[in-house]
Amino acid sequence: MPRFNLRRPAIVAGVLALALGTTALTAIPGIAQQAAAPVAGVALPRLAGPDFADVAARVGPSVVRVMTTERVTQARAEGAPDMRGNPLEEMLRRRGGQGPQQPQQGERRGGQGSGFIVDAAGYIVTNAHVVGENTEVKVELADGREMPARVIGRDTATDVALIKVEAGAPLPALAYGNSDTTRVGEWVMAMGNPFGLGGTVTAGIVSARGRQIGQGPYDDFIQTDASINPGNSGGPLFNAAGDVVGMNTAIFSPSGGNIGIGFAVPSKMVQHIVAQLRDHGSVQRGWLGVSLQPMDQDLATAMRAADAKGALVSAVEPDSPAAKAGLRAGDVITAIDGRAINTPRDLAAGVADVAPGRSATLAVLRDGTAMEQRVEIGNNPANRVAAGKPDAATQPSLGIGLAPRREGGVEITRVEPGSVAAERGLRQGDVVLRAGERDAANPQDVVDAVRTAREAGRPSIALQVERDGARRFIALPLRAA
Repeated sequence: MPRFNLRRPAIVAGVLALALGTTALTAIPGIAQQAAAPVAGVALPRLAGPDFADVAARVGPSVVRVMTTERVTQARAEGAPDMRGNPLEEMLRRRGGQGPQQPQQGERRGGQGSGFIVDAAGYIVTNAHVVGENTEVKVELADGREMPARVIGRDTATDVALIKVEAGAPLPALAYGNSDTTRVGEWVMAMGNPFGLGGTVTAGIVSARGRQIGQGPYDDFIQTDASINPGNSGGPLFNAAGDVVGMNTAIFSPSGGNIGIGFAVPSKMVQHIVAQLRDHGSVQRGWLGVSLQPMDQDLATAMRAADAKGALVSAVEPDSPAAKAGLRAGDVITAIDGRAINTPRDLAAGVADVAPGRSATLAVLRDGTAMEQRVEIGNNPANRVAAGKPDAATQPSLGIGLAPRREGGVEITRVEPGSVAAERGLRQGDVVLRAGERDAANPQDVVDAVRTAREAGRPSIALQVERDGARRFIALPLRAA
């Protein structure tokens, strides 16, 4: 049992008491001593702290444990030893889910996280990285019941997944709060399954909003100092009224444990993604087909813009929706459908919110002249590569996001932790030059090459990848074992 040194504080306190006693008992010569008048006690006001007990009792039955099991393939068995020093290692430390293990091929590996019920029919929200590409998902309810779950869909770009259980009776569902009105400094409560301990409640405040942590182009995290640890992934973040304002997703920690910096996906984004997963099984985001860069004051002056707000178009991809609409390099996009654009990230999010095939109106500043440009939003070629189909058990996602590149090739913008791509050593920033038998001039080339290889029954596809000026081929398995 640990031994604590309690003697020093006790000695100091004793000396202080002796000094006070000596002062009270020593007479000062020449001064008549009078009986001391009683001193009335002063009750200082005490700030009442938040009490989450009632809220925790009410929402607790809707928070669940999510357990996953997968069989380790050759790719996963080979990939585990290479994790040390890989950028993925740092990302896994930041994740709220369980860290990697090193099982042998053919063994079954288990993981766990958290989730919360959003529909009485048994729909449960959790993180995409909690579910992963597992062959088996189970849920343990707060009352101890354990039951299998079916994956309805996963969106790795926002790390949101929707699963469903058949409980045979309505389940207690939570209500979404409005994360847009959540304020910095507001009290919040996190619930989940840290380190597999079971239902745990922690509290803190909203530390910041709109955090970008390099997770992807749609980063918009709520930062909180409510204690979040491995296993909390997928659990809800509540406001004081018991409404869900976020989903705990990642932590920043040099050691892997809580240091007071956790991140949650805002409830507004979760709600939007879950609706698409429930209706379609995947998320289809709009695509414009431009390369963007932020504005600064020098560029604003050169572009004859009133201020440094907006997204500067640095390149337009041929045959893209932007090209067909007449957008040009040098255009500054300042709004989409009346929604102000201050940064390229704002435009990426705005375009992604428009369903493919629908039109949007862009406010454009061209050569100092304001104008409007109508554009029909396309289907992002990276959608199928990044998301994967939840019912394609024999054709799992490669776990990468792709974007066109002006200099040639296709840039990998995101690598999903635990995916085939991550285990074979692909990294964000790598450039795919060739996929299978075809050159990769745009993301659709990679998508088509993967589809062709799968339809031909090939077990893997070779990607020619450039990193730091060096080129090599990497074989990616296409089928689960």
